[in-house]
Amino acid sequence: MASAAQWIEGARPRTLPAAVAPVAAGTGAAAALGAASWPRALLALVVSLALQVGVNYANDYSDGVRGTDDDRVGPLRLTGSGLARPGAVKRAAFAAFGVAALAGLALVLVSQAWWLLAVGALAILAAWYYTGGSNPYGYLGLGEVFVFVFFGLVAVLGTTYTQAGRLSWPALAAAVAIGSLACAILVANNLRDIPTDTVAGKRTLAVRIGDAASRRLYVGQLALALALAVAVAPWHPAALLALASALVMAPAVRLVRGGASGLGLIPVLRETGRAELAYGVLLGLGLALS
Repeated sequence: MASAAQWIEGARPRTLPAAVAPVAAGTGAAAALGAASWPRALLALVVSLALQVGVNYANDYSDGVRGTDDDRVGPLRLTGSGLARPGAVKRAAFAAFGVAALAGLALVLVSQAWWLLAVGALAILAAWYYTGGSNPYGYLGLGEVFVFVFFGLVAVLGTTYTQAGRLSWPALAAAVAIGSLACAILVANNLRDIPTDTVAGKRTLAVRIGDAASRRLYVGQLALALALAVAVAPWHPAALLALASALVMAPAVRLVRGGASGLGLIPVLRETGRAELAYGVLLGLGLALS
């Protein structure tokens, strides 16, 4: 029987910055349009956090029952380790998705953006079928597409739209940047797991393109986010505050470029999550100040 601490660890709290960053950036973009709403931002944050936790538990369950996590190197997995029954982990995933759905419905009610109900339903379905179902797309190298779309474009633009009722160029730039950083977390995770995923038949993007290309992709994703902050600066000069996140990115980049592997890549996940959070908060603050 897993302890409360192990259930918390199984939720992978180090990935939660990927849920906070888009809401911070999207709220900053709404503030730049003169329409920030803290209650709506809070609802968007609940949706994002619950969806992230749901994805983590869903991956834990699906990878565990498939045997993908039997020789895993990395954070605790409840199902693969045998600490929790698969059914309990599955129920935890759907409970988190339920929280996300309820908060999302409340956000739609206050914003009157009814079309977002369909987007939210797609987000939950995509979260489950990432590693769930008979033909999970995460095993086909498409996980980065899900992360970019739902934890980048949808999360940032949805946050902005539900507050301001419209979008803007800075919101789009922020969405692409945040999506790129969220993808970098997944790339680092899958880079670490190339040996075990290859044996398990999990054809992630990292497995498909190989170790060296995955490392280049990781660095390129961080660079793209920084470049987009510069691209927004002519209209919102304070957006350059986001460049300070490069200080947080630097240790992770050194490890990736230095050839770290296995357990040596775990700090990369932590630092990339912190970098995304710093970037999202600083970009959002810069847009609001401008």
